[in-house]
Amino acid sequence: MSESIISQMIYENRRRLKLSQKELGDMVGVSNRAVSKWEKSLSHPSTDICLKLAEIFKISLDTLMNGELEPERRWLNKSGMESLRELYRMGRGPSSSHSMAPERAAILFREANPSADSFKVILYGSLAKMGKGHRCDYVLNRAFRGHKFELVFDRDTKNIPHPNTMDCFAYKNGKEIDRERILSVGGGKFLVDGHRTKPKSYYPLTTFTEIAAYCRRNKLRLWQYVEMCEGKEIFEYLKEVWDCMKESVESGLKSTGTLPGGLDVQKKAYFLYNRPSKNETAETRENRLVCAYAFAVSEQNASSETVVTAPTCGSAGVLPAVLYYQKEQRGYSDDDIIKALAVAGLVGNIIKTNASISGAECGCQAEIGSACSMAASSLCELAKMSLEQIEYAAEIAMEHHLGLTCDPVKSLVQIPCIERNAVAAMRAINATSLAGFLSGTRKISFDLVVKTMYETGRDMHKNYRETGEGGLARLY
Repeated sequence: MSESIISQMIYENRRRLKLSQKELGDMVGVSNRAVSKWEKSLSHPSTDICLKLAEIFKISLDTLMNGELEPERRWLNKSGMESLRELYRMGRGPSSSHSMAPERAAILFREANPSADSFKVILYGSLAKMGKGHRCDYVLNRAFRGHKFELVFDRDTKNIPHPNTMDCFAYKNGKEIDRERILSVGGGKFLVDGHRTKPKSYYPLTTFTEIAAYCRRNKLRLWQYVEMCEGKEIFEYLKEVWDCMKESVESGLKSTGTLPGGLDVQKKAYFLYNRPSKNETAETRENRLVCAYAFAVSEQNASSETVVTAPTCGSAGVLPAVLYYQKEQRGYSDDDIIKALAVAGLVGNIIKTNASISGAECGCQAEIGSACSMAASSLCELAKMSLEQIEYAAEIAMEHHLGLTCDPVKSLVQIPCIERNAVAAMRAINATSLAGFLSGTRKISFDLVVKTMYETGRDMHKNYRETGEGGLARLY
């Protein structure tokens, strides 16, 4: 047991719950001076009091004593969900958490300090361990171009509020004039620690069960619920999203050569698209084309080109692949696709609000699993399937990604990430088909599998949550 870790855990969790030292002391039967001594590592609580503290903080005793913070969920707006604009973001890859969000946060911090003559950023957790492969160093150097800039990779500090945490410092004449702690919470979203305004709520309901019940009562399809909550203007934004997705597919299909980063991975989308097998069946052709589209977007992402987070950069190929195939091969209109995007976004929003879409927090199941659920629900909407069938397809898609680890080789969003996008796209098609046959027999709700995914992710060893310390990342 490390007294310094326990002292930090008590301090961080007391602050998280907005308790004074006296209030916490009263809860466990000690004075405020005793709490102060714990937090300064001048003494430490007994085992009995540690048990009480763990219960108050709603963390395990092991977490209290060994220092890995439980996920901090207080940025989530449990009274509602945010706009789909906060889920679908257009920007450069390869990582929404490690490149897209840190760059945006750094630029805003720089702009907020125009008098500063130098800056420093310290990266912690997954940002530090995966930052170079995910090009976090590149985008931060670009964000502070023209200024003296120091970048520190702190791979040892554990007691951080989120696996993707970074501290930004601004200086003038060698004196610190500003600092901010940034949490990159997944899907290109970031928060400033200590300055968390409550995000605007567009959706009053936060679970599939609640939303489906409302839609049944009011005879609405899910895309109509999106329109009701966000207004017709959301479809203009979704048109931009769809245009960006199409561009990613089409550009990726034309691109050849080797992906950057040093693994010498050959781009494969062009060859998949242009080389049909001999005596190809319709089913084989569908497999090849859908995979080609998924490879195309994922290879664009790995090349730091523009993609849409759906819900992340690392899983950006799944949803465009199935929708592009449906448009090209089945003749759906752009309006049909945009409605399907709205349904997919609603499903992604439920996952984001009640669990996580961050690989650093819950493993690849939170990224690829979420993308597969989104893709399956979009396919169901195109086919005008029932609410029951949409839920079943989304549930199947997530359930069969439970436990999927995030272990990219050499910290690059290439192996196994690109192939996973193609496999998940095909799984979404299979989940949709199975839901059409068997939806009346479903036992597991989508909300339950989302909760299960989150708990599975938190139980997953940190080596398999985008740290580069386990699985393929360690053994390759």
